[in-house]
Amino acid sequence: MILNVADLSFRYNSHPVLQDVGCTASPGEIVAILGPNGAGKTTLLRCLNAMLRPRTGTIMLGEQDILSLSRREIAQSMAYVPQHIEPPKVTAFDAILLGRRPWIGWDMRRDDVLKVQSIIDQLGLANLAMRHVDAMSGGELQKVAIARALVQEPRVLLLDEPTSSLDLKNQHGIMQFIRSIVRIHRLTALMTMHDLNLALHYADKFVLVKEGRVFGAGGEEIITPEMIEEVYGIPVTIERLCGRHVVVPRSEQTDELQGDLIPSRQVTSM
Repeated sequence: MILNVADLSFRYNSHPVLQDVGCTASPGEIVAILGPNGAGKTTLLRCLNAMLRPRTGTIMLGEQDILSLSRREIAQSMAYVPQHIEPPKVTAFDAILLGRRPWIGWDMRRDDVLKVQSIIDQLGLANLAMRHVDAMSGGELQKVAIARALVQEPRVLLLDEPTSSLDLKNQHGIMQFIRSIVRIHRLTALMTMHDLNLALHYADKFVLVKEGRVFGAGGEEIITPEMIEEVYGIPVTIERLCGRHVVVPRSEQTDELQGDLIPSRQVTSM
């Protein structure tokens, strides 16, 4: 079921933050939302699940208009994992169980508990289940937060900088974890990111945002030196290393490097 965002605008009081934003995403895809600080990336995520109400625009999940739904109905379709997670003083099992709230009536059902156990088993988190969340490392806490989002049974995952404050090993561990669950569960994942090379390694599509506007949207072909310089204001080269493209900030030294550079390409839309 395709997520289609069109003509999305948002402002805080009289200050415009997003202007005419559009993008699409399909099941099984990871879409990286990229751009400098203050570009509006987190605001865009919060607009997608109506935590913030857009001033204009549409957000369609298949034939479903997200902006016409109740908070509970949105939570049954979309799960949001914020950048900063305040760990509660509960076990991981109980923290994940809270993700069933959009589906729970007056009482917790046995079926809800079984769904939590199933997610824990699928994600290999049995060793964390009875540990208290406030005593976990950043990587462990992020996995619990994603498991809590998954137990909502959403079709769309929204993740705000899921690798922030993690070391190199945990960055790749979390991204491999996300990529695996997106593929297995046929979810659509949109995530804000700062690390261009991490995004190139794991994402299927990219949305480049600057000053609240989309400058480019599409596959890896839009990640060109010209586009990056336009969005980030820094000259770069893009080289091929170990079979993957890598973004390298340009200097007198890197200008002299001889590598397999990506040629300039036409920017296309999703």
